[in-house]
Amino acid sequence: MAHLSEAAVKKINAICDRYADERTPLMMILSDVQKEYGYIPLEVQELVSERTGISVAEIYGVVTFYSFFSLNPKGKYVIGCCLGTACYVKGAQQVIDKFSEILGIKPGETTKDGLFTLDALRCIGACGIAPAVSINGKVYPKMSVNSVPAVIEEYRNAEANI
Repeated sequence: MAHLSEAAVKKINAICDRYADERTPLMMILSDVQKEYGYIPLEVQELVSERTGISVAEIYGVVTFYSFFSLNPKGKYVIGCCLGTACYVKGAQQVIDKFSEILGIKPGETTKDGLFTLDALRCIGACGIAPAVSINGKVYPKMSVNSVPAVIEEYRNAEANI
């Protein structure tokens, strides 16, 4: 826990305190921590364990089981490429490969500038508009290899205008 700043420890303690009266607070605590920091490193899991009495092993199990929690920092824009059956048979692998090629990262990695994270997802429930890609919750339907550069450019342009 030496890696956590005093301010971070205070915020995490406040999050834990917020759910102190809940019977099963872990998911709520982890969700709030994930929203606050973008990921849940081991140091944070240890602090949550100390505050709640829940073992680090149990916390780690929850963090690694649910795909919406992360052990590593994510980019500002998280690109989730669905590789479920409907998306896969309609070319999702080629779409994720194109994102990978343009961004210079593999699924599970983040660009050096911290702007993009590329994730391969099993199913996002958008089978009717396959292949689908989700970026920070915005769903892009019927993606193709040819549409990938424009989608990336949309987010790069948004950053340039900030």
